[in-house]
Amino acid sequence: MKVVVCLTAAALSAAAAVAFAADTPDWAYPETPKPQQLDNTEMKSVPGSSKQYTQAQIDDPYNPPDWFPDEHPAMPQIVAHGGVKPAGRACAQCHLPSGDGHPESASLAGLPTAYVRRQMQAFKTGIRSNVRAGVMIAMAQVLSDDEVKAASEYYAKLKPTAGYNKLVETDTVPKSYVGAGGMRFASPGDEKEPIGERIINLPNDEAEAKLRDPHSGFTDYVPAGSVAKGQALVNGGGGKTVACSLCHGPDLRGNGEVPGITGRTATYIFRQLNDIQSGARNGVGVAFMKPAVANLTQGDMIAIAAFLELRNP
Repeated sequence: MKVVVCLTAAALSAAAAVAFAADTPDWAYPETPKPQQLDNTEMKSVPGSSKQYTQAQIDDPYNPPDWFPDEHPAMPQIVAHGGVKPAGRACAQCHLPSGDGHPESASLAGLPTAYVRRQMQAFKTGIRSNVRAGVMIAMAQVLSDDEVKAASEYYAKLKPTAGYNKLVETDTVPKSYVGAGGMRFASPGDEKEPIGERIINLPNDEAEAKLRDPHSGFTDYVPAGSVAKGQALVNGGGGKTVACSLCHGPDLRGNGEVPGITGRTATYIFRQLNDIQSGARNGVGVAFMKPAVANLTQGDMIAIAAFLELRNP
C-alpha cells in the first residue's frame, strides 16, 4: 500500500530549517534571546524628533515607532500597524518606516513590487526558509494579497538612505553579543578578538539602535582584503562564478523585476547567497542564481557581500 504524506508549508519550513542548520553560521543567523519585560513608563526620544515613546511601545510589533513621519509617504495599515494578530506584525517594526531595515531583517527600500510579492509567496509556500525566517513565514500565512500589494508598493517608492550602512575592513573586531531583536552589540570592556571568516555587524550608536531610530545606521566589519576579492568575484572571478551584471544590470542597481544588490548590508547579502547555495531559497528566479553560487566558499560570499555594500544603492 502506498502511503502519501502531505506537509503544510509550516512543516516544510521547519524541516528545511533543521536540514540547513549546518550551513548557517551563527554570526549571520544569530539566535534571538528571549524577550525581557520592557519599561512602559519612561518616555524616550531621538535627536531631531518631537515624538516620544516608551521602550515597550518601541518594541510593540503592532505599533512600532514612527520618529519622522514627514520623511516618508503615508504608511498603509499593514506597514504601520500590521494585520491579523498575532502573526500579522507591522512591516515597519523590522524594516522601519524608511525601508532601510535592521540587521535581522532586509532593506526593502526601492525593491520592485513584483519581487517583494514573489518573496512573500515563497515564504507562504515554504520554498523560502532559513533558521530565522519564522516571523516572515507566519506573516505570509495570514496577510492578504491586498496587504502584500500595499506594503510592496509603499516600500518601492522609497530610496535606500545613503550612508545608513557602512563597511570597515579589519583584522580585529570588538567582542560582541546578540541582544534584543537579534541585533549584535559590543560587549562591555572594549575587548577585541580576531574577526576570522565572519561579518560582524554593530550599530553606530547602540542606544539609538535600540530605539529604532532610522537616522542611526550600522557598520559591517569584514576581513581585510574582502572588497578587492569581492570585486573580482562580482565580475565573474575568472570563471568561478557568473558576472552579477548579467542579471542585475550593468550598475547592479536592478533590471526590471530583478532587484538591485548594491548598498544593502553585507550580512543580508551573505545570507541570501548562502540560503540559495544551501537550498533554503528556491523558486523560478532563484534557479538562475544556483549556478552562480555553486562553487563559492563562505569566504567568497563574504567578499561579494562586502564589495556590494560598499557600492552606492
